Parts: sequence; C-alpha cells; structure tokens
Amino acid sequence: MQPFEGIRVLDLTHVLAGPFCTSQLANLGAEVIKIEIPTHPDMTRDDGGVQKLNEDLMGTLFLSQSAGKKSLTLDLTSNDGKDIFELLVKTSDVLVQNYSGNKLEKLGISYENLSKINSRIIYCSMTGFGRTGPKANHPAYDVVIQAYSGIMAANGWSSEDPPLRVGPPMVDYGTGAQAAFAISSALFQRERTGTGQEIDVAMADAALMLMSAGVTETLATGVSPKRFGNSHPELPYYSAYKCSEGWIMLGAYTLKQAFDLMNALGYYGEAMEIKNLTRKTISSVSEQNRKLINERIQENNAQYWEDILNESHVPAARIRRIDETLKEEQFLSRKVIQKYKSPLLNGAPEQLPVAAFSFSHGGPKLSGPPPQFGEHTEELLLDLGYSINEISSLRKKGVCL
Repeated sequence: MQPFEGIRVLDLTHVLAGPFCTSQLANLGAEVIKIEIPTHPDMTRDDGGVQKLNEDLMGTLFLSQSAGKKSLTLDLTSNDGKDIFELLVKTSDVLVQNYSGNKLEKLGISYENLSKINSRIIYCSMTGFGRTGPKANHPAYDVVIQAYSGIMAANGWSSEDPPLRVGPPMVDYGTGAQAAFAISSALFQRERTGTGQEIDVAMADAALMLMSAGVTETLATGVSPKRFGNSHPELPYYSAYKCSEGWIMLGAYTLKQAFDLMNALGYYGEAMEIKNLTRKTISSVSEQNRKLINERIQENNAQYWEDILNESHVPAARIRRIDETLKEEQFLSRKVIQKYKSPLLNGAPEQLPVAAFSFSHGGPKLSGPPPQFGEHTEELLLDLGYSINEISSLRKKGVCL
C-alpha cells in the first residue's frame, strides 16, 4: 500500500511549482484530479522541446509532472461548474491552487467557504510571495523570485560580475517539494485532530529555505556571503578544474579529504603538510596547492580523475550534461526515472522522473501516463452521479469538454 492511497487531491495548479507538488502526491498513491479551464489548458501543455508534443497539448514541461493524474475540464465561473466543484470538494481531502492574488476567492473558492462544505479539507495556496504582506498580490515566476530572494546576486563569479540566474527552475521545484511536505504534514495532523488545515506556501520563502546556510550567515554578520563561482577562494580542493578533456569538480572540504586528494594526485609532501594544519591555517598553502592541482589535473581527462579520486574516497565528479547523466549506471540502477506504460504519442519519452527517494515497500511510482486534455471528464462526472445526457448538455453549454 502506498502512503496516500484513498486520498483525493483537487489540483487547480498550473506551470511548474504547483503541478510538481501534486505529482509527488500522485506518485505516492493519491488520486489527483487536475482541473483545467475548457478554453485555457495549462500553459505547459504546449511548452517544451518537441514541437509535435506541444501541438498535441502534451509538451515535455507538462509530461514531466503529470503522470498518473486525471484531467477534468471545468468552467468554475458557471453555476453548473460550481455545482460540480462543490460535489468534488465533498469527496476530496486536499485542494492545491497557485493562482496569484484573490482570483479564486472571487469565485467563492476560499478555505473559509470550502471548509464549510468539508471541514476535513486541506487547502494549500502556492503563490510567489505568500498570502500576506505588501507583495501578496504580485505575480511571479521562478526567475523573478531568484532576483527578489537574493539567489541571482549570490550566484556567479565575483561581486564585480553581473548577477547570474540558476538555469533550471530550482525555485519552482523547491517550492513544490515544500508544499508536498506541508500537505503530508497536514494530512498526518488531521489523523490526530480530525480537522482540515489552510496552508500558505510562498516561492520567496522557499527560495530562502534553499539558501538556509547563506541566510543564517547573513543574519549573523549583516553581510551577504561572497560569490566565488566554481573556485573556492580559500579551498583549492573544493573547486573546478579543466582537464586534458572535460572539467572536474573537486569536493574535498574536510582536512582529511584535502589530505587524501593531494596524496592521490601524487603530492605526498604537500599532503603531509596539510595533515599538520588546521581549518584556520590551511589557507596558508592554498595558492601553491591550487597551482599544483591545476598542473596535475591537466595531465589526464576528467573521467580518469573521477575514477582515481573516488577510489581514494575523495568527493569529485566529471562535469556532465543532463543527457550524459541519464546514461549513467548509477541513475539506471535507481528508481528516480521510471517507465509509465507505453508512450502516448510520437516523441513522448518512455520514462519520466518520479521522486528523489525510495521505500522498501509501497514507495513512489508512476501509476499511469500523463492525461490528455479533459481525458477523464466524463469518467469523473459519471462518478459524481451525472448521466450521459446531462454531461452532453454540460458540454454544449461549455461547462466542460
């Protein structure tokens, strides 16, 4: 049995952060019903690197976080749509939404209203800046939060260089993970109290959590940590180097690891010197050792050095592209990428990312393919007690597709 079997989630999210949150719940057994406006599918449905999939409203940005969900098209501004939605609320455990401002409140879809229909409902709002504060109504995307939170200013080579965004939408996925954890906690709490919960998740807050160490240092000193790009100014053992072919990132952070690194590179005297130093005095040999490391590293390719250093228990990795990483035996041996039956369309991948953890039993898995737009509308309305004729009438009125 998976943890969330029997849990029904109403998914009123779009783009990345919200859908990633609900996909994590789906991968752990929840029935996730993705509700989309009949005339406005989730914008990620036509976004991605495969044009044919975009045209079929199954873009890779949508596929990446939609496996196993059900798709219901519903006009929540219509009276019929509101009636259907109320029936769904009565039978659901969780609602997740990431609309900015008070758009849903204007439609009556607030925690206050829904808790009167179902006192056990867990209502999770995901917004750029949260539901409170002077920026509560301001819209945001990942890059905006990177700029606002300090991530862009913390990323890059030095204070003289321009700020640099993190390429992948890390804030979106970090926010989705925080929200999934919050919902899981609220479900556990409900088992004890019997009552629902209102959750307020902000992308800006999640960004700070992703920088907890830097935030703590800034709170203590009043000064933001310095930027140093790929090369730590005081620890040459914790820096990137160009090899004869490719690049390698060294992650020797402790004195023992620095000793093992220099030893593995054949610098035995320098290794013994490090053994007699402390965290406070190790910087005295940083520049000379940086030059030595750079010289030795250039003698061979990055994969050679990764193998040699890992054998000596030194943290190090050849810098890879994603397409290279996905071919690695390490990932192939894990369950982070899984098959979800057969591909839906030409160009669709046979596998999708699932979760960053596994259980000994009942763990995360893909329960089915990502849904076509409105694929489960009829199934869900029949389940709510609507007849085929009534569903046909609703479709003619544009309440659903």
